[in-house]
Amino acid sequence: MKSEILDEIRALLGRDVVLEKPKDKNLAHYASPLAFSLAKELKKAPKMIAEDFAQKLNSANFSASALNGYINLRLSGEFLNHIATAALKNQENFAKGKKRETKTMIEYVSANPTGPLHIGHVRGAVYGDTLARVGRHLGHEILTEYYINDAGNQIDLLGISIILVGKEKILGQTVEYPESYYKGDYIEDLAREAAKEFGNEIFKDENLEMLANWGKEKMLRLIKSNLSDAGISIENWVSEKSLYDKLGATIEKLKANGGIYESDGKLWIKSSDLGDEKDRVVVRDDGRPTYLAGDIVYHNDKFERGFDHYINIWGADHHGYIARVKSSIHFLGYDENKLEVILAQMVSLLKDGEAYKMSKRAGNFILMSDVVNEIGSDALRFIFISKKPDTALEFDVDELKVQDNSNPIFYINYAFARVNQVFAKAEKRLNDVIDADLSRLNENAQNLLFEALILDEVLEDAFNSRNLQKIPDYLKSLAASFHKFYNENRVVGSSDEKELLKLFAVVAMTIKTALNLIGIDPKAKMEH
Repeated sequence: MKSEILDEIRALLGRDVVLEKPKDKNLAHYASPLAFSLAKELKKAPKMIAEDFAQKLNSANFSASALNGYINLRLSGEFLNHIATAALKNQENFAKGKKRETKTMIEYVSANPTGPLHIGHVRGAVYGDTLARVGRHLGHEILTEYYINDAGNQIDLLGISIILVGKEKILGQTVEYPESYYKGDYIEDLAREAAKEFGNEIFKDENLEMLANWGKEKMLRLIKSNLSDAGISIENWVSEKSLYDKLGATIEKLKANGGIYESDGKLWIKSSDLGDEKDRVVVRDDGRPTYLAGDIVYHNDKFERGFDHYINIWGADHHGYIARVKSSIHFLGYDENKLEVILAQMVSLLKDGEAYKMSKRAGNFILMSDVVNEIGSDALRFIFISKKPDTALEFDVDELKVQDNSNPIFYINYAFARVNQVFAKAEKRLNDVIDADLSRLNENAQNLLFEALILDEVLEDAFNSRNLQKIPDYLKSLAASFHKFYNENRVVGSSDEKELLKLFAVVAMTIKTALNLIGIDPKAKMEH
């Protein structure tokens, strides 16, 4: 909708224009500060420039006026009705963008496959999944990927933990645990499952590698199940271990580009040349690659696949890691600016005002599955996308179980359900009202219609700025506008019944489309 208006203004004025939305919807649907930016060039006061331009903006789709140097635009009822009718007749494509030529890869979660997902992984998971959904809706070609860290000591440690727990809990032996090992009931569950599958003789040190890989595969299946329970499906899964045969060739590429040197028997990358606080070891003096080496090989593999843009969603504790990864991309001969890193802050979880209990099953953290079971996938997704990822997030699970207007997801769902309720009460279907003329409605109704039709702008802004919280913010505002209008206007049996039902259908379509992009199915009926 906005793009049509911009094209028309450009044709009338011969200039590109920025359109903003005034806080007061009764004042205008859009406003442009164009006159202020042209005051110096035209040597006239913004007020006079705005008045001159407003006179030139004669259109059947909008009316223009000038106020305090701003050019205000109000869309015509006929134009809004045309947009609404077209959208309702083709709801699957509502707020969709045109196909883009660029390809983007989004890598997220990538938790070590050594245990179930905890609440710290959820924020990046929900954010990454939503970013991909919105981007695809806007026409971007996007691949989602999970990088499996399965080549480091953590996998051996998983095998050791299973063996030691098996010796103690199943064989009744006295064991001495290392300072760092994986704890929690899930390790005992793995040990008992291993004994059932392989027999008690499996708990021997010589079976470490086999048992570690077996445990890793079990954890990967559990991780995929955890993600699926929250409506998250990642397309591509890449094993770090599978890429290690490319380490030698990757090192040679770094050497050829002057990005690596040897000192004290170690291979170092010149990451300090590109903003890192110091150079980093890639290969130790005993020939073992570091954790960074795996990431360098992985990013080389990524960039070889020829995407136009790469997005990594990491935990906030990886902030210092950005410079060394970007430097490795540079020294591999690629454009490091094609990599965008989004950092997600940790989450504080409360229950009835107190710190949420750690999971006994997990050992020392809160399980993602426990939270999904307690509040449901919809509430989990909504709350995790409701704030910028780089800001702290604290919420109380009990507040998200309340079935009243204090719960934002209930409030939005209630708006959608209300539309269904009114249609049922009027004994009407969409086809009965699709041709109603919304240009007959009053200003308040047309303001609600305008608000419901700007979803494409909200999505574009949210995606491009990476501020996905703008989508739930918009939904809360739209739901509030709808509930207010509903409470102030009689619909069923009124002279404008068909027009108001059509208006409500647009609101419901917008809520459904936006919630689906967050990964939520709206409720057609609310149950208290």
